Amino acid sequence: MEFRIIKSPSAGTVDILMRRMGPKVNEELRHADAVGLVQGRMIEMICAADIAEKAVGVTVEDVKGSCPQNMILIAIFGDTASVESAIQEIKYKLEEGKNIC
Repeated sequence: MEFRIIKSPSAGTVDILMRRMGPKVNEELRHADAVGLVQGRMIEMICAADIAEKAVGVTVEDVKGSCPQNMILIAIFGDTASVESAIQEIKYKLEEGKNIC
């Protein structure tokens, strides 16, 4: 899995994400303080989304696209501390060998 955190995302960056998330995305996400990006296999991303939402007050969205390696990308929206905590929890539970979401 790969992880990135964008603190104070630019309007252009948010526009890219919003277009890739589709027309029914919550427009309030435009105002998030930070966006965490997590890419991996589908099974990992479903568990990662569940872990993030259970850990702290964040919103997780699927970022659509085509990847030849069948990798999936999720975006975690929230305040900076919550996004950082969500990603740390994902790393802890999935990378440390814990197979329970």
